[in-house]
Amino acid sequence: MRRQALIRMLTISLFISAAFAVLAQNRPSSTASKVTAHIEMSSSTASAGKHAPAVPPAVLWLKPLTPGLASQWSTAPRTGYTLLQKDKMFMPHLLVVPTGSVVQFPNADPFFHNVFSLFNGQRFDLGLYEAGKTKTVTFSREGVSYIFCNIHSDMSAVVVALSTPFYSIADAHGAFHIDGVPAGEYELHVWMEGEQQSNLDRWTRRVSIQGGDQDLGTTVVHSSAAAQHHANKFGQPYDPAAGSTY
Repeated sequence: MRRQALIRMLTISLFISAAFAVLAQNRPSSTASKVTAHIEMSSSTASAGKHAPAVPPAVLWLKPLTPGLASQWSTAPRTGYTLLQKDKMFMPHLLVVPTGSVVQFPNADPFFHNVFSLFNGQRFDLGLYEAGKTKTVTFSREGVSYIFCNIHSDMSAVVVALSTPFYSIADAHGAFHIDGVPAGEYELHVWMEGEQQSNLDRWTRRVSIQGGDQDLGTTVVHSSAAAQHHANKFGQPYDPAAGSTY
């Protein structure tokens, strides 16, 4: 009898332990962190007597190195993203989407556009299409896509496709804020428009998130992002008269 009672007590103890383990797995992590970081232009980029220039559009993201940390991104919606063409502009100028997302490119101008990208992100050419029409692109690979119009040289946008939910777009003061980052090991990446790829690669580093609020420090940009000139989709200079015709 004593042996049977001991077995029953052991069974109940194991059941309770298993139940608490299940609850712990389903409970939001108490170690999730609020991660902050900053990017700023150095004083050497400013003219004498002037403040450093404003930070260009920038994105910071944490690529999980610990298995399973990015699993919630697999359920993120892959539709509902739009890059509007209006007043000879793309709106918004910067768009971050999960890898595999479908982005709509509606033409709300009363003339033709031809959206294309020939860079290392998602390469595509939507061809010439008229007002009121919409075309779509699936951003099937992770990377940065620089978007242009083959008619209007001043039109530009950037789509950043990521395989991690832990990212932030810099605010007007160059600050990044990412909530709900689980404890673990990550690779930190920073992209800033107009910055050389060699500098972007140099800013990449491994970080450890330990729980609680965590500041990853400040990235100081010593170079000044110069105006970027691009060719049309044929690799040729734009015809100055083409954009003013439409």
